[in-house]
Amino acid sequence: MHPLGDGSGVVVRALIPDAEKVEIHPTHEKSKPKITLKRINEVGLFEGVSHKSEQVYAYDLKITLKDGNQFSTRDPYSFLPTLGETDLYLFGQGNERRIYEKLGSHLRTIDGVKGTSFAVWAPNAKRVSVVGLFNNWDGRRHPMRMLGGSGVWELFIPGVGEGDIYKFEMLTLHGSVVLKTDPFGCHFEQAPKNAAVVWDNRKFAWTDDKWLAERKTKNCLREPMSVYELHLGSWMKKSEFESPGYREIAAPLVDYLRQLNFTHVEFLPVAEHAYYPSWGYQVTGFYAPTSRYGTPEDFQFLVNALHEAGIGVIVDWVPAHFPRDEWALAKFDGTALYEHEDPRQGSHQDWGTLIFNFGRHEVRNFLTANALFWCERFHIDGLRVDAVASMLYLDYSRKDGEWVPNKYGGRENLEAIDFLREFNHLVHTECEGVVTIAEESTAWPLVTRPPYLGGLGFSLKWNMGWMHDTLGYFKREPVHRKYHQNDLTFAMLYHHNENFMLPLSHDEVVHGKGSLIGRMPGDDWQRFANLRCLLTYQWMFPGKKLIFMGGEIGQPKEWNANSQLDWWLLDAGPYHKGTQRLVEDLNRLYRNRHALWQTDYDGGGFQWIDCADNENSVLSFLRRDENGGGEVAVIMNLTPVVRGEYRIGLPKSGHWHEALNTDAGIYGGTNVGNAGEVMAEAYQVHSQPYSASVTLPPLGVVVLVKQS
Repeated sequence: MHPLGDGSGVVVRALIPDAEKVEIHPTHEKSKPKITLKRINEVGLFEGVSHKSEQVYAYDLKITLKDGNQFSTRDPYSFLPTLGETDLYLFGQGNERRIYEKLGSHLRTIDGVKGTSFAVWAPNAKRVSVVGLFNNWDGRRHPMRMLGGSGVWELFIPGVGEGDIYKFEMLTLHGSVVLKTDPFGCHFEQAPKNAAVVWDNRKFAWTDDKWLAERKTKNCLREPMSVYELHLGSWMKKSEFESPGYREIAAPLVDYLRQLNFTHVEFLPVAEHAYYPSWGYQVTGFYAPTSRYGTPEDFQFLVNALHEAGIGVIVDWVPAHFPRDEWALAKFDGTALYEHEDPRQGSHQDWGTLIFNFGRHEVRNFLTANALFWCERFHIDGLRVDAVASMLYLDYSRKDGEWVPNKYGGRENLEAIDFLREFNHLVHTECEGVVTIAEESTAWPLVTRPPYLGGLGFSLKWNMGWMHDTLGYFKREPVHRKYHQNDLTFAMLYHHNENFMLPLSHDEVVHGKGSLIGRMPGDDWQRFANLRCLLTYQWMFPGKKLIFMGGEIGQPKEWNANSQLDWWLLDAGPYHKGTQRLVEDLNRLYRNRHALWQTDYDGGGFQWIDCADNENSVLSFLRRDENGGGEVAVIMNLTPVVRGEYRIGLPKSGHWHEALNTDAGIYGGTNVGNAGEVMAEAYQVHSQPYSASVTLPPLGVVVLVKQS
């Protein structure tokens, strides 16, 4: 409805292609005139004029369809925009931290009318319409309004409610019409369908207030963190082709993590993704948990259950790139909107995906707000950022001539660096206690140092060097290990450069790499003994811990995302069950001994006892708590030879309890050990004032703790 130009009345127009008759009825002011609209063309454009009112007023459209059905609705174009100038200004700056509350679809009641507001950023489109079943996917029915020069299109549609599916139909600059899903969609149809679903993800009744309050008081660097990395679709199966949903998996997962004493679980990306074999790393819906396993509140139920059980939740977050699916972000409004136009900047050579344009304010806002979204709407405790190295380097996996230098002529991606610093700052200041973790495989400096010191601001960084060197060592035949002991000691030379996490992740059990147990040399006994040594070394070494599902049971085959773990192995002899029991005991020992986590990044928290006995392939070290006490001594014998009466230096005299022996029979070992304790006497060895004679089991690790 608009006033006539001469002020003599009002005119109303409505485009309703399948209508036979359209009338205007005043909504509130019954004294205002009713108006019968006339069809003025075959397209379905109706128009009516009244001289009985000079001012516009609220009205309903009473529509009679060609099939005789009738219904009434408020005119979508009679409502004011749901975004204000401040919202648009901050978005244009890249500073609207909760832009997900403004863009996308949102259930609202306006002027007593229930419906859904839609808003989308598409600055280069000539037309944008909301389409869905509610308008027969007809882009003529609900064209959106451009809000000034912001590039944002908006419309409130009465009657559209939760569960309705929708897309955006766009007329591009080039004259083509494309259907796009909502970048801010918070729920989607199950793949292979890809329409967004109107949904309220704020209705779940959380009961984890105590967890969140305690999280704010903790410093992750001085807390235990042993992480179980998990792919939701293949941890367990209901049937050959069906995975349990978020709610179904909650109870067995909680029970399992508590049994094995893990502090955290890390999910491979849960954001919506169309291509299942990408494991979630090619995201098409950044603001939605994948509908494969349920609704947003189903995922909230899972997180809540884990929190109630005292287990933290980390998710993989993928801001580095996105896939080329034509219905998603790629060429979103017909132009390179979220990505770079130049393929030397905007295209990943390895993965066939597109790189975000981190220099564009609105794109940066899309990503920073997304990080806050997962922390706030889903109470996530940590974001593990995938492929950070690919973001930092303009020449990542590119040859000369295939990349564009920065403004200084260098290969550093300055816009991505600024984005990562901003992301870390926002998460750490807006969401207290949330951990950010970088998967960064190069020697980029100060990844875990604050931005004001020139760092990127992450809490932790995956130690890919430790992983590579350690797995390289353990795959060697024991007879050759004396020549490569530096593979296990080298990590301490750079350990204090960053706050490291020690990962044995999914990347190490795919793409023909085999499994962890498959890397170990020798017969079954030796392979499992080696695996137990590897896991114990990981748990005792400074740094937070991460292991991918299946590693804890010694699964021999490579991970397959289409089938569940081989749980039957736990009933197939002592080795698999024994490895699982070892991980359970390692986590228990780890959590109970402050020295094993409180000083991971302090200079006084670690000391080699002897790292030079390469001839015997024996390695030993001490861990201490923040008070310099609570010592834990770790002695590793990495050949299949029993070493009796091996003298090891210790810092204190008296009884030392054998807290763990990886050769124990309950783990599948041969029960060579020290009858539960050793006695340290005043005999100096390894620059320690005391020493004890220790029996070292073959391919075994002995962990000693001082008895009080």
